[in-house]
Amino acid sequence: MNMERQLCTFFLEGLFFGVEVEKVQEVIRYQEMTRVPLSPAVIAGLINLRGQIVTAIDLRHQLGLSARKSEELPMNVVIRRDDGPISLLVDEIGDVVEVDEQSFEHPPDTLDGQRREFIRGVYKLKQQLLLLLDTEKAMSVVGTRPA
Repeated sequence: MNMERQLCTFFLEGLFFGVEVEKVQEVIRYQEMTRVPLSPAVIAGLINLRGQIVTAIDLRHQLGLSARKSEELPMNVVIRRDDGPISLLVDEIGDVVEVDEQSFEHPPDTLDGQRREFIRGVYKLKQQLLLLLDTEKAMSVVGTRPA
């Protein structure tokens, strides 16, 4: 029996990523961020999401990719968590795609160590590889909630 899975997709430095649709609370354009003094570099700041303070994680930094140019504004993929949402900053939002579980494979050996730990596996699509992001690992710096 074919198992289909829906993934919300996004781009980071030309790489194509996906996260399970059910983990995504919403996808929003750039939001003004408040820097957090003395926070790890991976925390880009805090955004105000309709009165809720949400920590924004710079996924480029987390995955060891090059820094985003200052004129390029990131978009937010807001992930649901038991202790409140977290925003993952991405370059561009893709579509929701349906993937077949049978096309799922473990991360390729060509992925280097730092990135590899954040990737649960890949889906081979016709045009490109879709990297399945491990959202728990991607948000792992955020152990504490802002007061």
